[in-house]
Amino acid sequence: MAAAGRPGLRRVEHIMGTAISLDLADDLPAEALHELAERTFDWMREVDARFSTYRDDSEVCRLDRGELRLAEASDDLRAVLERCADLWTATDGFFDAYATGRLDPSGYVKGWAAQVASDRLLAAGAPNHCVNAGGDVRVRGHAADGEPWRIGVRHPWDPTATCLVLAGTDLAVATSGVYERGHHVVDPRRGTPAVGLRSVTVVGPDLGEADAYATAAVAMGTPTGITWLDHLPSPWQHAAITDQSHLFHSRTLPRHPSR
Repeated sequence: MAAAGRPGLRRVEHIMGTAISLDLADDLPAEALHELAERTFDWMREVDARFSTYRDDSEVCRLDRGELRLAEASDDLRAVLERCADLWTATDGFFDAYATGRLDPSGYVKGWAAQVASDRLLAAGAPNHCVNAGGDVRVRGHAADGEPWRIGVRHPWDPTATCLVLAGTDLAVATSGVYERGHHVVDPRRGTPAVGLRSVTVVGPDLGEADAYATAAVAMGTPTGITWLDHLPSPWQHAAITDQSHLFHSRTLPRHPSR
């Protein structure tokens, strides 16, 4: 719902095993805002049905079991797998959709889905919005108060606090960490859970890529992951927190002045 006296709409649903929130900050008729929100959440539900690794009838699971040939898969699935192959090369094999021994492109899909949702909102005439898919955040334009969007990065040891607050009008912010599900990111070279980095946040122009880069850096561990992040070309930026509580970040990271 919109805040009193402010344009826009805010809605949250539980999809893809996480909270998906949408903030629309444009001064549009209520009917138009609700239609945009419905389209956005329909898209996220479609992605969940197609890419979930927990639903036996998803395309990903059917392809992994050999029940679906790649040539018969949807355009979206084939495009995602092609992009995952490109990211495998770009990350020297540390972003690997088969790292767990089965097909699991989740480290790209959530960010990609939110990026597509944001692109569609922009094309539909809603340039001021925030799509948050379980901590993978795509913002454009301004918040309802006219200020740049602020994105809090969760503190890796205190779920009630933030360790960084970023701000901007056109940002894709993805965080990969081990503070919720433990060391679930696999080092594909060793086949064991990755250690060394507690949390990695990547900021850039595309949320799918940011999601994959953050996952890859966690898989690399320390010091490799931090060195690799430091060499990402502009406009990519990052922040990484080690298991020993050390924070490393890009000099140009768009931090909010108060943090």
